[in-house]
Formats: sequence, structure tokens, C-alpha cells
Amino acid sequence: MSTENEGNAVPPAPSAPPVPVASPAPPQGDAGATAQLPPVPSGPPEQHPYGPGPTQSYGAPEGSWPPPPPPGTPGYGEAGAGGAGGGWGASYQQPAPKPAGGGRGGLIAAVLVAALVAGGLGGGLGYTLAKDNDGQGSTTVSAADNGASQVKRAPGTIAGVASKALPSTVTIEAESNSGEGGTGTGFVFDTQGHIVTNNHVVAEAVDGGKLSATFPDGRKYAAEVVGHAQGYDVAVIKLKNAPSDLKPLSLGNSDQVAVGDETIAIGAPFGLSNTVTTGIISAKNRPVASSDGSSSSKASYMSALQTDASINPGNSGGPLLNASGAVIGINSAIQSTSGGSFGSGQSGSIGLGFAIPINQAKYVAQQLIKSGKPVYAKIGASVSLEESTDGAKITDQGAGGADAVESGGPAAEAGLKPGDVITKLDDSVIDSGPTLIGEIWTHKPGDKVKVTYTRGGDQHTVDLTLGSRVGDS
Repeated sequence: MSTENEGNAVPPAPSAPPVPVASPAPPQGDAGATAQLPPVPSGPPEQHPYGPGPTQSYGAPEGSWPPPPPPGTPGYGEAGAGGAGGGWGASYQQPAPKPAGGGRGGLIAAVLVAALVAGGLGGGLGYTLAKDNDGQGSTTVSAADNGASQVKRAPGTIAGVASKALPSTVTIEAESNSGEGGTGTGFVFDTQGHIVTNNHVVAEAVDGGKLSATFPDGRKYAAEVVGHAQGYDVAVIKLKNAPSDLKPLSLGNSDQVAVGDETIAIGAPFGLSNTVTTGIISAKNRPVASSDGSSSSKASYMSALQTDASINPGNSGGPLLNASGAVIGINSAIQSTSGGSFGSGQSGSIGLGFAIPINQAKYVAQQLIKSGKPVYAKIGASVSLEESTDGAKITDQGAGGADAVESGGPAAEAGLKPGDVITKLDDSVIDSGPTLIGEIWTHKPGDKVKVTYTRGGDQHTVDLTLGSRVGDS
């Protein structure tokens, strides 16, 4: 399935019910947008600048990276005031001066005045009726009011989990040098001040822009990007002058998640910080591909956790928690109906959200903190990005004119050749190139995997040791 982090829709993965991930586009810049999943085009995709035909190179020379998005892959959120699209991060721009005494503010004021008048009339009428029927009233019993702040919730309840997790989440604001930007979410990763979020949340601030993180108690800190991985859509930022009382969220094990498990999502949908929503794990290993929708887009791929917890633009980068409050994923993309509402130009949740499994995100974050660069597993072959239900076909030629199968790479060592169609990676069914990429990237370099492929109508299985590539370009 292709998806778009809050912006354009991405085509669904053939292996599962079509679940495009859509993400709306904010009025201006989308620093934290989420993606939409539009249906994959039926015809052959247009050629991209990375190679002849819709191919993606994983083990080819550096010139073959970054991989182009699959045909019809939506973006994280499209920049530009009033532009369509959107993302997990709600974009923003300097508000225009409000006309004196006009606009929506005037309407609200009028409504309030009307309400006050009605309240006054009701109060007067109520007093009169009470006076006339003094002996026929009813008696009600009210609970003792000890103050909401003193009410205790059990640790296992949603309220208990939320109260513990909220202090360790932040609303991120990213702004480029041109003033474009947006909002997203992140969570405390360690006591040194590292915050984990989505790459597309902080993308606007990567090249000298402004970045800040605000905690629920109002404390706001300037931050800087430590490292970002476009392919994984994971980024790590660090707070400047980080406080000493940071409490990292505990990390769960996404491999042990089961369909039907309860989920709790925290984020800033449409700029509404510290919002908590709930749902369940709807599916696992959902292939999702996202990009920013531009012609030079660098795609992101994941084998995602699908949830029906309500997540919207601004939720990107926020934690997806299990019932005990441990992080099991990073909310990154949604499927949304086309178009927005309320004149926002952004689409909202329809119960199809996608999160990067925390086991993968943790590995990526640790690499970024260590070296500032992501490390990707690879098989060393270019595969077609066309929609398919048969598998991932190794192309006849790689991106940028390179060999489709890298000489001396893992695929070559395993005997794979152009034209072979990979149908399984270990026990995971592979129905397309994007699905294969997402599955490969759930592994680490050096992992041994079993590859099932067809050649000339015959099925074969080989063992392959994954190689590595450092950096996004």
C-alpha cells in the first residue's frame, strides 16, 4: 500500500484490502503532515529521474538513491498557502489582520450576547415559577466536590495511562527560512533531551530553519535536528538546555502486538496539543509508502501497524501506546477521503491510521543519535514499483543506468537475476516492490532472510544475508 503522510494519497498495497493513506495539506508548509493513500494508477507509471521505468534501487550505487516514490504515491503534505494536501503536522502561516468588528469573531460575540439574554430570561422565569410553586419542588442529591485534581485514576485505565504519558510528549513547531512550516508531535526518548518524531515533521527546519518543542505544562524549548531518515520517516531532535526532569516513555515490543489490542494515540491534531484518542490495532504489517508529492520526492516505506484510533494532521510523530502505556509505534500516516472540511483544505480521520513499529523506530533513532545518519538494510537489486499482486519484479536495468542486480551484492551472491519475481521474504507475502522495500527495512544489515522467487514459471527459495547502505543520498 502506498500512503502519503498527510498530504497526497498513496496507492494501497495489493496484498491487503486497498488502504490508501491520505494526509491533508495545510494552508502553508507542512512540517508535520501525515499522508493519504490514493489508489494506485492502473496504467504504467511515468518514468522517474532515478532510472528508466518505475524502478527502485536498493543496492545499486549511491546514484540510485534516494528511491523514487511508487506511482501515485502521495506526499507528507504539500506546501503552499491554500494548497491541497496536508499532513499529520498542521501547517501554519502568519494570520492576516482581522477586519474590525467583522468576520467570525462578530458572529461568536453575537451568539454569546444572545445566550446571555436567554440566560437572563430563563433565570427570571425560573425564579418566578419557583416562587409560585414553592411547596411543590423536587429534591436532588449532589456528590461531594473534592476537586477534580484530587480524583485518582487506576494505572491501567486510559485516564491513568494518559496522565502518565502526556508529560513526556511535546508539540513540535518547525519553520523554514522562508517562513513556511507546521506542527507535529514527538516524545521523550531519553534523559539527555532527545525527542523522537517523524522526518516529515521537522523537514522544514533541517536546513537552518527554526525548531521548538512545547510540553503540556507550557515549557517551550528551542531544539535542533540530530539526524533524520527520509526512507524510514524517522527523525531525532534534541532540546537545547534540556531540563533535568525528563521522563522518557517506556518502549514496548511491536513484534508482540496482536490485532485487537487496545491503542492510545497522543498528538496535536490540527494544532490541538495534548489530544488523546483511543482505538485498537486493526492490522499488522500493512505496506505503506509515502512521499511529499513533489517530482523530486524521496519516498518512505514501512510495514505499518494499522489502528482505528482517531489521528489527524498534527498527530504525526506522536506515540501510539498500548494499554499499559508503552510505546508500540510512531503515528505517521492516515488514509482520508479526498478534500477537507470547514474550509481547511485538510482531510481528517476515517479510522485508518498507520504507525511505524517501535522496534524499527528505536533502531533507527539509536543510529541517528550515534552517527547522525540512517543505516538501511538492502538486497542489492532494483525492483519495479508498478502495482502488482504477483510480487516484486527485479527490473532489467537499475536506476540511473546502473545494473539491476548489484555486482557482488546480496542478491547477486544468492543467484537472483533481472526478471525474477520475489514473492516471499521469510514468511511475509510480497505482492509488489514497495511491499518488499518495507519488509526489508524492518530488518537490520547482516540479518539472514529466506527469499522465495519465481523464474520462468518455476519457484525457487534461497538464503540471503542483507547488506547495508548508510545515509539517504
